[in-house]
Amino acid sequence: MNCTKTGLLIAQLRKDKNITQKQLADMMHISDRTISKWERGMGTPDVSLLTDIADIFNINIETLLNGEIINNNIIGGNMKKIKYYICKTCGNIITSTGDAAVSCCDKKLTAQSPQKAEEHEHLDIETIDNELYITSNHPMEKDHYISFVAFSTGSQLQLIKQYPEWSLQVRIPHMKHGLLVWYCTKHGLFYQHL
Repeated sequence: MNCTKTGLLIAQLRKDKNITQKQLADMMHISDRTISKWERGMGTPDVSLLTDIADIFNINIETLLNGEIINNNIIGGNMKKIKYYICKTCGNIITSTGDAAVSCCDKKLTAQSPQKAEEHEHLDIETIDNELYITSNHPMEKDHYISFVAFSTGSQLQLIKQYPEWSLQVRIPHMKHGLLVWYCTKHGLFYQHL
């Protein structure tokens, strides 16, 4: 932890939140001289206070330790290039249109890289009543199943959660072109073009 960078970040966050050093000190049950010392780079917060500081300023502890907030570039966000973060512990699914710092179950997640499905791995698709009816003979057992199916076009994403021991049957509105993505709990993220 760089004392100066962390101190400057605390000062910036405090001013952005429009609170005084005394108000911040009162929230944390410490002296305002301690806050002043941190902001001048003359010391750093005790490890036991990092969670409180992160909660007050709504940042993660890693940002506080690094002493800087790194903003992503503003992007248009083509939904076909959406990133999927999947927690292997609880099955949580998080998406983003750009880079993101994502964590779940106290673990940092990395974006899954979808792999192009081989012909024999493709999901079965029929058009019924102007909808795509998607099925598969993929195992849907408790330890091996497709946990979600997603369909994205340039401007839309539709994500449908699936559950073990249910047969895979998904209906989505028919659109001309898009990317069909699914996640197998054993083999990872796959895609096929429609």
